Amino acid sequence: MRILGLDVGSKTVGVALSDELGWTAQGLETLKINEEKNEFGFERIGEIIKEYGVSTVVIGLPKNMNGSIGPRAEASQRFAAEVEKLFEVPAVLWDERLTTMAAERVLLEADVSRKKRKKVIDKMAAVMILQGYLNSKN
Repeated sequence: MRILGLDVGSKTVGVALSDELGWTAQGLETLKINEEKNEFGFERIGEIIKEYGVSTVVIGLPKNMNGSIGPRAEASQRFAAEVEKLFEVPAVLWDERLTTMAAERVLLEADVSRKKRKKVIDKMAAVMILQGYLNSKN
């Protein structure tokens, strides 16, 4: 069974998927969302869960550096609760502090242009969230 990784932002959701053995994470896509219009990409997430036989969803929890929970982390908690309710799969919240900065650093080191970085940063952050979770399990 595969594991889905999500990096939930205010405008996009980065999506990553594990291999069938649960060893590696690959970037899948970036979904555009609109919090103000209550458009969170759940329809597409449901399609991915069904298509790939996803058994667990790992969602980044953007804690503050001191470990406290702020508004973005609360939004991720609500997102996780909705995923569990809609798709009847467990949602695991995974501490994602610094993953977006790490993804940015990897892309900078690979000399990816600013325009291209903007398109893939959320997907890359989702890969890092999911890979961190997979590494903790293996």
